[in-house]
Amino acid sequence: MSVHNTPKAEASNLTPFLSDEVEDRFSSYPVKVLPVMLALRELLFSTAKRLNLTPVEETLKWGEPSYLVNGGSAVRMDWKAKTPDEYFLFFHCQTKLVDTFRELYAGELVFQGNRAIVLPLDKPLPEQKIAHCVELALRYQSLKSLPLMGA
Repeated sequence: MSVHNTPKAEASNLTPFLSDEVEDRFSSYPVKVLPVMLALRELLFSTAKRLNLTPVEETLKWGEPSYLVNGGSAVRMDWKAKTPDEYFLFFHCQTKLVDTFRELYAGELVFQGNRAIVLPLDKPLPEQKIAHCVELALRYQSLKSLPLMGA
């Protein structure tokens, strides 16, 4: 598979898409949004690989790219036309993940309720912080009993 209409897709080292539906969703993003969404996707895959949490399941849930590994909690990401200057990293709202992220990164990241990290398009992706949040979600089943995780 290749990303349709993506700048430099063929020359890059992008992780191949595992789902045609997800690839089509990425292809639908505006030109200014696509690079940040691809960077966020790559960060998720590289975090999973670094932690030996593979394979990663890549699907479309509620119209949003969704990622899951064994022992983890699903992570979704998306950009919405109704909030054109932001993109989002979503987490299962019945976990304490976003509450944990808020405790760790208050004042450094922006949150939406108990379900999302809000990322501004006009600022660089805070890679270390986001990778840490993704790691906690991907390792959720082994971490959920820890005090900060809400047990």
